[in-house]
Amino acid sequence: MEDGEIIGFTAVLRDDWRDLPIRALTLIEIAGRNTEPVTRKLSAMTEVRAIHTTNGRWDLILEIATQDLEAFDEVLNRIRLIDGISGSETNLLLTTRKGPAVPDTLSET
Repeated sequence: MEDGEIIGFTAVLRDDWRDLPIRALTLIEIAGRNTEPVTRKLSAMTEVRAIHTTNGRWDLILEIATQDLEAFDEVLNRIRLIDGISGSETNLLLTTRKGPAVPDTLSET
């Protein structure tokens, strides 16, 4: 950290993996100049774990986590109803091959 090579840490909590196993990336297209109001509404949603700005066709990328597919469907419906969102595309995350590892002890419940 002192040399500036490490800029931060991420904590992966057991309850997140156990209680919120449905994870997805949602790409959002925003109509006109609605980025700030849309971002404020998305930030208030606890299921939206992160919001990233990007370039190209999509304006935002959301990281979403829910406890089951029914809750996930409900979140997507709420997102699609936000004024200023003109399009979206969602991809469920199936298997993580690189990234934070899920501790083996999680499967031992």
